[in-house]
Amino acid sequence: MASCIIMSDSTFDFSSFQAQVEGVRVVPFHYTDAHGSFSGDDDLFSSVSSHEFYNAIRSGAELMTSQPSQLEYEELFQSVGADEEAILFCITTGLSGGYNGACTAFDRLCEQDPGLRDRIFIIDTLITSTPLHLMVHEACRLRDKGLSAREIHAWALEARWSAQTLFMVDGLESLARGGRIPKGVAVAGDMLHVKPLLDFDLEGKLRMAGAAHGRKKGLSRLEKFYVKAHVDAQSGPIVAIGDADCPQDGDALAESLKKRYPELTVLRSTIGPTIGCHVGPGMVSCCFWGADRRTAK
Repeated sequence: MASCIIMSDSTFDFSSFQAQVEGVRVVPFHYTDAHGSFSGDDDLFSSVSSHEFYNAIRSGAELMTSQPSQLEYEELFQSVGADEEAILFCITTGLSGGYNGACTAFDRLCEQDPGLRDRIFIIDTLITSTPLHLMVHEACRLRDKGLSAREIHAWALEARWSAQTLFMVDGLESLARGGRIPKGVAVAGDMLHVKPLLDFDLEGKLRMAGAAHGRKKGLSRLEKFYVKAHVDAQSGPIVAIGDADCPQDGDALAESLKKRYPELTVLRSTIGPTIGCHVGPGMVSCCFWGADRRTAK
């Protein structure tokens, strides 16, 4: 049986240590400050700490992101040996052209070696960040159980519809600046002095899911969302909680859920540089497996 390689772009919020331990191969996004020299690769906070990164944003850095180059995608695919197979998890096409860039590079390589299509698979996950962390975590578990890349790809095509997510941000300015939400929505949110709550629609785009008056009420909304909408996986209850340099809030949410569900597995992560550029410091996310979102009313 061919060895199965799990690959992901850098928006999946693993730490560099976790990616190394799980054997996940990562292709990096990149970020640049529009007004200064604060720029770099999304290396999962290997070269700069999360606190330093988010403090730069607090200090006025306006960061723009760019997807991996064609060469970077090609090098990733070429790292898959002849006796290996692989699946690449990509950020939603609702927010980025990364998936399309990966497919373009892959198609070019397949012109030289058509057999690659039987060994390497690429998926538009229609999610990113903390829910993508949850998906890649499960993909690693399935790999370790002996599933092939083709089987994991088939699983992921369905599982992406069951990935439930809700996240709270401090404000919408960064998302509006990057074109991820309309500027009018951001202005309205700031005028109301609320903490916006967002999720993903079925096209993988961000949408407003509500608002909370204050962070404490926002965290309560995240907890209630899990209580109401989670469906336990075969391996047991699991939740992924991420934060953008506000670990006390992420930890508080995790602790509160663990009190309700002592058997709950909690995946804690820091929102990585690529997504952090667009959400800014203060984001907290809650993600888990639930009902098929295509059938939700």
